[in-house]
Amino acid sequence: MRSAEPDTRVEPYQSLDALPADAEPLFDAATTFFSSRAWWEAVLAHAIPPGAQPRLLLVRSNGDAAALFPMLLDSTGRGFRALTTPYTCLYEPLIASGRTDRTASFMAFAQFCRSFPTTRLDALNKVTEADMSRGGKQARLAVARFHHFGAWHENVANLDWQTYLARRPGMLRETIRRRMRRAERLARADFQLFQGTDNLAAGIIAFETVYARSWKEPEPYPNFNPAQIRAAGSIGVCRLGIWSIDGSPAAAQFWIVEHGRATVLKLAHDEAFKAHSPGTVLTAWMIRHMIEHEHVTELDFGRGDDTYKQLWAANRRQLSGLLLINPYRARGLVVLAHHKLGRVRVRLRLAGRACHDPVS
Repeated sequence: MRSAEPDTRVEPYQSLDALPADAEPLFDAATTFFSSRAWWEAVLAHAIPPGAQPRLLLVRSNGDAAALFPMLLDSTGRGFRALTTPYTCLYEPLIASGRTDRTASFMAFAQFCRSFPTTRLDALNKVTEADMSRGGKQARLAVARFHHFGAWHENVANLDWQTYLARRPGMLRETIRRRMRRAERLARADFQLFQGTDNLAAGIIAFETVYARSWKEPEPYPNFNPAQIRAAGSIGVCRLGIWSIDGSPAAAQFWIVEHGRATVLKLAHDEAFKAHSPGTVLTAWMIRHMIEHEHVTELDFGRGDDTYKQLWAANRRQLSGLLLINPYRARGLVVLAHHKLGRVRVRLRLAGRACHDPVS
């Protein structure tokens, strides 16, 4: 499909293997685990909704592979969205290394999206959001922004464990000290850290055992957790922590470490060991390891505003989403009208609150 720019076109593919050879270097430009080839292999193999079809949009500029936008077409054939999952912490298209002008690629992508009433893009940071929004407007699409999820994080550059601990709320700090002392005295209790691919299978078995015995709801894609752990291990960013008591895994956590940032993606503990506060103990052990041995500069608690995260990290970043709406299609026009009506309702509600606020 050709864009408005005569030297730019979009080629849709349904699998990684179908991509042409000159698209492969795009994966070398991946800035995060969530845009690596290993990640996309895991997603495509284990996290595609029933009936949905991947659409990997390769943008060519002057014949060269310039960008790749992994997308998903739903089972109806009408819903179009970013290829994200409940596990995705960041969505970024892959842009060819050294390409400073991204505008044409994002505009070509947005032009392709005109084939659909709406296109949903989520898990966006500010840079990608701005690029997507600009491309959408250039393609004469309406752009509606929404908050997707928050991510709690803490700057730990040049901190030691004790300094980090001193920044935590007093109740958590005391719980950590008390429980860690008790953990060190437990007979037949030990911590294991699995990274890379060495013996990772044993770590995954322990992780799955803990997860099955935890409070967690069943996963929407039950095979994806082992797949993403293996994917992270294959590119050296996996840190899988297991705390065992009496030979049984009591708590498990899956982190990734890249570019100085340690991000926890999954954590669980066996309810049978609840009296030992296994989640708190393993979180403290993992963070201490990240600070003292990995020398990370930031801790990131992944997607979501769970209350416990605010005890371990003091700062929040907002990940956003966009709807690219085609107002020239009937369903697109309806969505746009609903969005504008919603904004009016919010403004009226805020105005009503202001009117009822007591005058100081």
